Amino acid sequence: MTKCIGILTSGGDCAGLNATIRAVALRAHHGYGWKTIGISHGTHGLLHRPVAAEPLDPGRLDAVLARQGGTFLGTTNRGNPFAFPMPDGTIRDRSGEMLDGLRSLHLDGLIGVGGDGSLEILRRLFSKTTLPFIGIPKTIDNDVGRTERAIGYSTAVAIATEALDRLQPTGASHERIMVLEVMGRDAGHIAIAAGIAGGADIVLIPEVRWRLTHVVQHIAALRRAGRTSALVVVAEAADHSHEEGARGEASVGEWLASRLVRATGAEARATVLGHVQRGAQPTAEDRLLAAALGIGAVDLLAAGKADRMVAWWNRTVIDVPLERVVGRCRAVDPDGTLTRTARALGICLGDAA
Repeated sequence: MTKCIGILTSGGDCAGLNATIRAVALRAHHGYGWKTIGISHGTHGLLHRPVAAEPLDPGRLDAVLARQGGTFLGTTNRGNPFAFPMPDGTIRDRSGEMLDGLRSLHLDGLIGVGGDGSLEILRRLFSKTTLPFIGIPKTIDNDVGRTERAIGYSTAVAIATEALDRLQPTGASHERIMVLEVMGRDAGHIAIAAGIAGGADIVLIPEVRWRLTHVVQHIAALRRAGRTSALVVVAEAADHSHEEGARGEASVGEWLASRLVRATGAEARATVLGHVQRGAQPTAEDRLLAAALGIGAVDLLAAGKADRMVAWWNRTVIDVPLERVVGRCRAVDPDGTLTRTARALGICLGDAA
């Protein structure tokens, strides 16, 4: 009997998701003769009757799909199945409805593509069934535990680096401090990587406690050395300079730019990169990672494995128990390679001038 597996994307969108879906469907078809069902809009598709799902025809999953950003299946980062917000403002456990929808698909296995939070919810939901579940890590934040890379991260770093490349000549032309705020949720992976690649003078991340006075002192040192502009990268969660005053409703990037104007007398401009980091064509690295992890996930199902996540480690695909992944955010190591590299290049991390 031909087996049938399902795949869904959950959480925030990012580049490389379509390449992942394609890899899963092609491996299932060509490698094992299986069918693949794509479930729409994450777990929300399981609430529809009939379930919002479609067979994935391998003949239509050409290389063009791998180049496209986003996810053609759709996704959601709202609506926890166990605490689902209803239109009347109440909260309801709808996990049972989702599981009923899942059973109606008669699947032999399921692959979920998500970040740390999504994988935790999916694991909890599907633990109530006997259906084998395999996770694939994706998030621009790159904070999923037990993997060196998550799908979407490489593209986000490339976009942030390109933004720095474009901000630098403007800052130099107008003798301004250019502040770039990047995403990353509670981690500074995008900020530290893009800051190094884009030649930033200052990088502020949540893993390193920083002070505005140190940032101001570093800018003063740049001026004494003949510099008339500066590039600053700040992660969206890098809000540690509490002694310098609350930022209220302003983003940390906007708050930082306004404080630097007061403290240095220089012009400063803030650019909040926001969702631009999510929607681009995936880089070659993200496409390769998507292909390798997608194939690895199908191979795990074929081997009879369950409750595991495929991961990228030491330039190869491995698999790890999901229980060792969920709830364990992987932050930037304050004494790790990237922070040491930044310091060696003279980049200020805000903990010293």
